Amino acid sequence: MVLNKQGGPNWFENWCVAPVLVDVETDEVYYTPIYYVMSHFSKFIRPGAVRIGLEVSDKNLQATAAQNPDESIAVVIFNEGETAKHFTLEKNGRSHHIEIEPQAIQTIIISH
Repeated sequence: MVLNKQGGPNWFENWCVAPVLVDVETDEVYYTPIYYVMSHFSKFIRPGAVRIGLEVSDKNLQATAAQNPDESIAVVIFNEGETAKHFTLEKNGRSHHIEIEPQAIQTIIISH
C-alpha cells in the first residue's frame, strides 16, 4: 500500500507502484491515481455488499454495481475513452441521464 519513491522496498528489488508513495528524504506523501480509484470501491461499496447485475451498452464504459447492506446500490463507472460520455442509468422504471468526462471514474449511489 505504501512504498518509497523508488517503488520499494520489495524483495524483487524492482520498481513497483503503490497507492501511496513516500519521499523519505523530504517526508512528503504522494497519492497516486490508484489510490483514488481504490477509494471509489472502498468508500462506497461497504463490507457485506453483494455484486449485482449491470448491463453496459457502450464499449468504452466499464462499470460494476453492488448492493450494500443498507440496501443502497453503488455503481462505479470508468470512461476509458477520449471523449465525454452521456448515458442513462435505469432501475425499476426510473432513469437518470448522466455525463462522465473522458478518462474519469465516477460513483453513483442509489438510495433504497
